[in-house]
Amino acid sequence: MSEKGLTNISLKKINKSKVYQYIYRKKTTSKLQIVQELQMGLSTVSQNLNLLEQEGLIEKNGFFESTGGRKANALQIVSDFKISIGIGILKGMFHITAVDLYGNAFYTDTIPLPYSNTPDYYKQVTDAVKEFISSRQYDNDKVLGISIATQGITSPDHTTVLYGDIMNNAGMKLDDFSRYLPYPCYLEHDSKSAAFLELWNHPELDSAVIILLNRNLGGGIITNHQIHQGISMHSGTLEHICINPDGPLCYCGSRGCLETYCSANALEQAAGIPAKEFFPLLREKKSPQIIQIWKDFLNHLAFAMKNLNLVIDAPIILSGYLAPYFTEEDIEYLAEHLHTAAPFILDKTQILVGTNGQYTPAIGAALHYVEKFIQSV
Repeated sequence: MSEKGLTNISLKKINKSKVYQYIYRKKTTSKLQIVQELQMGLSTVSQNLNLLEQEGLIEKNGFFESTGGRKANALQIVSDFKISIGIGILKGMFHITAVDLYGNAFYTDTIPLPYSNTPDYYKQVTDAVKEFISSRQYDNDKVLGISIATQGITSPDHTTVLYGDIMNNAGMKLDDFSRYLPYPCYLEHDSKSAAFLELWNHPELDSAVIILLNRNLGGGIITNHQIHQGISMHSGTLEHICINPDGPLCYCGSRGCLETYCSANALEQAAGIPAKEFFPLLREKKSPQIIQIWKDFLNHLAFAMKNLNLVIDAPIILSGYLAPYFTEEDIEYLAEHLHTAAPFILDKTQILVGTNGQYTPAIGAALHYVEKFIQSV
């Protein structure tokens, strides 16, 4: 093929991609808006819209109000044209989520299964994924990929867990899962997956600190609109910041790590009851002991947030399992105590709260393949 022919093909692909991604960003738009915003010719836009519709990528969904002439078709992407699946691996259970092309989780499930580094364990996890796909009668090519979020720091190539003291899963490999699945597969640290979800939900943020309030504490750092991994892939492991050298023993071997004060496990251990029972009692405001346990939790969290804000001057996002339990009153308390002996002020509006609870890492993991697809169209 001539160089001119290749150029024409490339230009057509670029135009198609521009049109699709514009519709994706706008969510609902019209042909005339695309022409005006992208400064493309009407015939070029029409050709690309026809092509995208034939491929099943976009659809017409109603009409815009008339401005005097014929009503314009409302155009949008087909959000379930493809799906992506995320798995969140924990010590005693795993989560499965499925998301559409906007990252909306339309399926979530929790399956009790203690982790063990055995073929039987990996087969049970992947069988659950395959069962979900077959129950919906999805063709294999509808599934973009399977992403696994696990407690443990992964290798730079995302094929192996290098550090996994919580689950004792150092050495876990992507191949342990992928050998049973006929789809692209990806392995990520659960905290980084959670940070990716929060970045997805807050695309306006250039930088942020994520505090993942899961069973075990985790964290992530966003800089320049990217998840910061670090030289050894352990950027954002704020759970091991020491806030009291004489404090409780952490699973890492040190004492007084933030993990021992502000994880869901630490809260439940202090209260002697599960979180789902703790918070209704707390909101009743009848138990001084419960109220004090929560104040202690928030005080330690505020102390850590104050110091983190000195390192990275950016919004802080509270995410993960405990996040949906936070109230406006809790955020005000944190903001007030953040400013105790702090030289700089972190405005209350810069403390954000995630909404996806325990499924945060699994949903964030699933977004890995969604982003790749949107950029590839």
